[in-house]
Amino acid sequence: MKEHSMHRNKVIRLGITYFILILMTLIVLYPLAWTVGASFNPGNSLVSTTLIPKNPTFAHYIALTQTTATFHYFSWFWNSIKISIATMVLSVIFVSMTAYAFSRFHFVGRKNGLTMFLLLQMIPQFSALIAIFVLAQMLGLVNSHLLLILIYTGGQIPMSTYLMKGYFDSIPQDLDESARIDGASNTRIFLQILMPLARPMVAVVAMNGFTGPLGDFAISSVILRDPKAYTLPIGLYNLITEKMGASYTTFAAGAILISVPVAIVFLMLQRNFVTGLTEGGTKG
Repeated sequence: MKEHSMHRNKVIRLGITYFILILMTLIVLYPLAWTVGASFNPGNSLVSTTLIPKNPTFAHYIALTQTTATFHYFSWFWNSIKISIATMVLSVIFVSMTAYAFSRFHFVGRKNGLTMFLLLQMIPQFSALIAIFVLAQMLGLVNSHLLLILIYTGGQIPMSTYLMKGYFDSIPQDLDESARIDGASNTRIFLQILMPLARPMVAVVAMNGFTGPLGDFAISSVILRDPKAYTLPIGLYNLITEKMGASYTTFAAGAILISVPVAIVFLMLQRNFVTGLTEGGTKG
């Protein structure tokens, strides 16, 4: 009787777990399905849009290839990808080095530096928009993608450094000492020992560095004023705010295409995520 009751409770818990997972999956996929459906629906309005188009068309995807004085979709696409890749690479480099210094070395201001990183996360980015615009004007970097890359990279450093430092702290320092006995320098220890072991966290930092710029509108809209220099968030936003000619279905098509690079990057990094989870489970 007791075993039957335990089995029933296990089945109930398992059923509740699957119900929650299915519900969360539907919540995530439903808006995506509507976006995909809208991108194939004829017309420009969402009023007549259906989840499954009755007369599907590729007209909105074809419209993305057309260039006008204010519409440069693939230029915006390339600008976003270029900024995201550069931010991802620089974020991984600077965050890794900063986290290594905070994790393995003791220096004056170390504790205060970590506290400052935490405090910086409490300040919303949009609160610095005026300062960023003034800085861009002073440096002559309005419409500059380089300034955006530096801002995005700087924004990634505080919290990502704190997260990666915690991961480095979980790696035994005995490995460092053993390598030093064999004559390894700090640089070699960092590159050949810590970085390979920290691949899961490196993948997280890389993913955040890539996806962050793709979703930013506030900072990029302050710096970028030339339509050809826009990133996708600005260009697509302007596409649906035009009083005459707003096209929500073309917006949906453009949004679907930008999700392709994100999916590719995630698939490239997925192995590191899975490896980190399995290694963590093995160690535990």
